[in-house]
Amino acid sequence: MLVLISGAAGHIGGEVGRELLAAGHRLVLTDLLPVAEPRAERVHTGDLQDPELVRHAMAGVEAVVHLGAIPHPNVPDPSALFAHNCLTAHRVFEAAGRAGVRRVVAASSLSAVGLAWSPVPLSPDYVPLDESHPILVRDPYGLSKVVLEEVAAAAHRRWGTDTVCLRFPFTGRGDRLDHFLAACAEDPAGQRHDLWGWLHTADAATAVRLALETELTGSHVVQVTAADTTSRVPSAELMARHHPGVPLRAEVPGHATLFDTRAVAKLLGFEPRRTWRTPEGEHTCA
Repeated sequence: MLVLISGAAGHIGGEVGRELLAAGHRLVLTDLLPVAEPRAERVHTGDLQDPELVRHAMAGVEAVVHLGAIPHPNVPDPSALFAHNCLTAHRVFEAAGRAGVRRVVAASSLSAVGLAWSPVPLSPDYVPLDESHPILVRDPYGLSKVVLEEVAAAAHRRWGTDTVCLRFPFTGRGDRLDHFLAACAEDPAGQRHDLWGWLHTADAATAVRLALETELTGSHVVQVTAADTTSRVPSAELMARHHPGVPLRAEVPGHATLFDTRAVAKLLGFEPRRTWRTPEGEHTCA
């Protein structure tokens, strides 16, 4: 397929580009920053808020991977962040629908639930947390991801575009991942709102590729995490210490993730490959 990747210069975007090229796909890339990928068929540099840029980038593509967004709420103007992320999402899905693109895969976030960037202490209603968990969001970034998922559903209703929104946790590899793991080791409470979730960037790229290639119809939202947590403390003990009284709807043995990932396994056949807990995993996560 000829695939457009927005946000192609980001750490996930670069990994997705390499994964898709290795699988034989052809690429059109766009980002605010110049993208150095000589194997791409076209590169567009500019802001996704610009409808002409989005329209030109969309020309001739068969599928879209939408990764372009402000990735956190730590900005001076929260309303501008919210407006930017919502407008760019709508630009991309609207242009894809008008162009007859058959599939759009978008990076949503577990922040859409509302725990990760909450300005007040929060606990989930239950774990393992699944896609049906109530939305608790208070921050502008998480709220923009809720809107992204609704925009995707509306695009399917209006244009018939099949959509997959992947709710990612913290995603990283190398130094970025090492720093996140070290922060958790020093203070596990600092990641209580993340429920100690994480995902290796290469596994995120694989999930994106499967979301493009798998036969499916409709509009879907699925959680994608590593099989384990970022903490050396067992998962049930983490919950007892930092979220006391929250019901466990299923066993969370050992260091198992506190997110229910059965939906993405069923929809896409995705299973995370990487962990940081064994010598092999530490090498893989480099």
